[in-house]
Amino acid sequence: MQGVTVVGHPLVQHKLTLMREKNRSTKGFRQLLNEIGMLLLYEVTRDLPLEEVEIETPLARMQAPQLAGKKLVLAPILRAGVGFLDGMLGLVPSARVAHIGLYRDPETLSAVEYYFKAPSDLGDRLVLVLDPMLATGHSAVAAVDRLKERGARDLRMVCLLAAPEGIRHLRDIHPDVPVWTAAIDERLNDHGYIVPGLGDAGDRMFGTR
Repeated sequence: MQGVTVVGHPLVQHKLTLMREKNRSTKGFRQLLNEIGMLLLYEVTRDLPLEEVEIETPLARMQAPQLAGKKLVLAPILRAGVGFLDGMLGLVPSARVAHIGLYRDPETLSAVEYYFKAPSDLGDRLVLVLDPMLATGHSAVAAVDRLKERGARDLRMVCLLAAPEGIRHLRDIHPDVPVWTAAIDERLNDHGYIVPGLGDAGDRMFGTR
């Protein structure tokens, strides 16, 4: 699919398989989501711009590369998206964080917003929208809509699993937002869950299933 990167790194695929297992403990699921989040961030930031700066090592002065411009904004969609945060902030501790509270209406499957808080300078930063499951795509579209309303111009979607239906919906409405995912699964079921998937990521992460 155009605009979609499937992260095929062996560690990512291995950890995803462990997370899919229905008997994986809450603790194990949460830890794996944390670890896989760090690995996904490593892949999605491969093209960040660098600039040369002068530093002094214990032996000599030199020109060395460092990240150019302002740092990232991590924008998890509550509640499951926060499962990515610890691992990603461990890799980029200076990143800003936006919180987007959305829930899926069980009847219409549409996204309903209940909370939004973001840095004021979104237009100057790369914004990563985080949600383990890109299912119908309604929550992802609603999150991107709000972030763009607040000035975000450079956005990327990062998820653990995606359904073809969700990818198409997001890309149809926001073709400028590329997607990074660990896997594209077969389809959605009648309840809007990804099949074969891994169940409800939020419930499995917080032990509320």
